[in-house]
Amino acid sequence: MTTAATDVERAPPLGLGAKLLYAVGGTATNLKHRAISSFLVIFYNQVVGLPPQVVGGILMIALVFDAVLDPLIGQVSDNLRSRWGRRHPFMLVSAAPYAVAFFFLWNPPEGWSHGALAIYLAICLFSVRFFDTFFEVPHQALVPELVKGYDERTNLIALRQIFVLFGGAGMMIMALQFFLKENADGSGGVLARDGYFLYSMTGALIIFAAIILSTVGTAHRIPYLSTAPNRPITFRGMLSEVVATLNNRAFIVVSLSGLFIAVAAGAQSGLDMYVGIYFWELSQSQLAVLATMSLTGGLAGVALAPVLGRMLGKKYGVLLASTTGLLVHITPMSLRLLGLGPENGTPVLFLVLCSQEFAHATLAAASGILTASLIADVVEDAEVRTGRRSEGLLLSANGLVRKMVSGAGVFTATTILAFSQFPDDAKRGQVPESVLTNLGLTYIPTIVALQGSAILLLFAFNINRRKHEANLETLRSRGLH
Repeated sequence: MTTAATDVERAPPLGLGAKLLYAVGGTATNLKHRAISSFLVIFYNQVVGLPPQVVGGILMIALVFDAVLDPLIGQVSDNLRSRWGRRHPFMLVSAAPYAVAFFFLWNPPEGWSHGALAIYLAICLFSVRFFDTFFEVPHQALVPELVKGYDERTNLIALRQIFVLFGGAGMMIMALQFFLKENADGSGGVLARDGYFLYSMTGALIIFAAIILSTVGTAHRIPYLSTAPNRPITFRGMLSEVVATLNNRAFIVVSLSGLFIAVAAGAQSGLDMYVGIYFWELSQSQLAVLATMSLTGGLAGVALAPVLGRMLGKKYGVLLASTTGLLVHITPMSLRLLGLGPENGTPVLFLVLCSQEFAHATLAAASGILTASLIADVVEDAEVRTGRRSEGLLLSANGLVRKMVSGAGVFTATTILAFSQFPDDAKRGQVPESVLTNLGLTYIPTIVALQGSAILLLFAFNINRRKHEANLETLRSRGLH
């Protein structure tokens, strides 16, 4: 059994302060996610000297580790009984080791062999992702408990997305303009090692502060959250419950769709620096402007998501935003490959890229918010069938989706680089045109196949506003809400 209905019903409304303190936790995970997906390959390949296939391979091994760990942490947090509730102990414990591991990831020893550096990368990366799971899975699992309404959940996730954007795009702007700034003579920048120390130190401190603020700031809600069942838990019993909970059509559909989208997004992020510096021959100042357009577009997407959810429903809102976003994303590169796009170095090209970045970020943010809200709605649907609250287990899917961005997605990016025969120690403006053409001809079909599969899968999602409200009414009649 979960918390008694009377305990839940007497919970005061979630105030704006509590919403903001919950939402600030999104800063930590997306700072890490954007750092790994945008900088890890180019740092360990072009700066440290590891082959891109090695970096991608380590990320894929870490993804297998995550595929086991994330649902396990979710299930354990669903069943934890403590004075700090089910979620907050995990969140609190993660703060310091998560920050320390992030710092060491970007400061590998100099003079080590490739084999030793690969082991170092693996240890640091596994540590970062392990403690990210300790925070992110319980943190996302709080959403269905903090707010119940169909639209209210979208609004809370949209608020969290604001901090997600500042943690990711905001920190990337700071990296390009300050920590990893390119000098006037072309030295420094993302291809120089020196700036990564201050970048990683600042990132580690932000991660630590965001986790502590979000954990302590929502602790007053613990008495009103669902409690774990008071019963013995065996491994076999836990495994049986996992299978029963995850055997849900809506969950399977939205999870598979999210995985395809995440791999596509990870491939895009992993190649952003390569495409910007070598394909479009942009300066780091121009890349920072694009990152700013991404941030402002993402904020526009925060405003757009609730509107689409109310007008079209969450499912069709995701379908519209995802399809339009895909077309917007591939247009500039497609035009270049067809010989129809503006030349590198022209103001027209930069205007096109800024417009594309803003529009794509808007649509991607709206789609991501609505997808996360869809997953949250699966919680009550599963509870109707199983009689158990399993937010941690179900929301671990969304955590795993994020890691797919920096796992399978970045592996896909490194595979595209290898297939295109992209050179090591490359210089802007000196990469052969044939290599850049192969890069584009490989990238576009890959992205279309991945995102197209995600879009088609979502047509099978079967929870709408009416069904969600019916699920809530069924649970109320059982005395569970």
